[in-house]
Amino acid sequence: MTHCPDYSYLANVLLRRAGIVLAEKKTHMIETRLMPVVRRFGFRDIPSLLKELHYGHEALVQAVIEAMTTNDSAFFRDRKTFDEFRDIVLPALKEARSDTKQLKIWCTACAAGQEPYSIAMLLDDAKLADEGWSITLVATDINSQMIARAQEGVYSQFEVQRGLPIRRLVSNFTQEGANWRISDHLRRMVTFRTFNLLDSYGWLPDCDVVFCRNVLMYFDLKTRASVLERIGDILMPDGALLVGPAESMDSYILGYVLADSAPGLFYKSRPAPARRLSLVK
Repeated sequence: MTHCPDYSYLANVLLRRAGIVLAEKKTHMIETRLMPVVRRFGFRDIPSLLKELHYGHEALVQAVIEAMTTNDSAFFRDRKTFDEFRDIVLPALKEARSDTKQLKIWCTACAAGQEPYSIAMLLDDAKLADEGWSITLVATDINSQMIARAQEGVYSQFEVQRGLPIRRLVSNFTQEGANWRISDHLRRMVTFRTFNLLDSYGWLPDCDVVFCRNVLMYFDLKTRASVLERIGDILMPDGALLVGPAESMDSYILGYVLADSAPGLFYKSRPAPARRLSLVK
C-alpha cells in the first residue's frame, strides 16, 4: 500500500488502536466497508474521510475501526470447539469447582452474539443453575453496533440456519415475522460489553474459561503476544483457553499448554502428559 499514503495511515490507525493488520491489495474491501461511514458523516468521498481521519476525532476513528473489523459469526461455529468445551472443559471444571459452584467465562470478539449464546445453550443443557451454580458469562466486542445487536438477540432466517439445529431453534427462539428472537432465559445469561482487546483487563474477573476465537489471526505477532499474556493474567491456574482452528499453532499460543487430542484447546497450566509449547523468540 506504499502507493497510497492515505491507506497507509489508515493501516497505522487500525494497528495502533485495534491491533488489526490491514492486508495489502484489499482496496475494494476497504472502499466497501468505508462507504457507509462516508455517508454517515457526510463526506464527499473516501479520500475526504481519510484526510479528516488525520485529525483524530474520536467518533470518526471509532466508526472507521468498527467498519474495518470482521464480524462474521455463526451459532456453534467450528462445532469441534463446542464439543471440546462440553465434553472436556466443563466436566473438569464441574469437579474442580464443586466446592464453590462458581463458573466465570469470557467470550472475546463475540460479534453479534452467536458464540456466547451457543455457550449459554450448552450451559443450559448442563443444568448447572438447577444445581445451585453461579455462572458469569461475559461477552465483548470492539464493535458497539455488534454489541447492540447481540443484546437484542434477534437474528435472520439465514443467521439461525448457520449451525443451529432445528431442535435448538424451536426450543430457544421465538419467531417474529422473518426473524427469530432468542429466549429471555438465555439472553439473561450473557452480559455484553463493548471492549477493545488492547485496553486494560482490570475490570474482568478471574476467568475459568476464555473463548478467543478467530480474532488473533488479524493481529501482528506483538499484539497476539500481548493479548495472550494478559488473558493469562486473568485466567485461573487451571483455566482453559479456546481458540479458532486457524490459530492452533505455536506462534500464536505462547507458553500455554496444549490439550491432548484437542487442537483448539489450551490450558494455562496442566500436568503431564500435556506438552508445553516453546516460546516464540
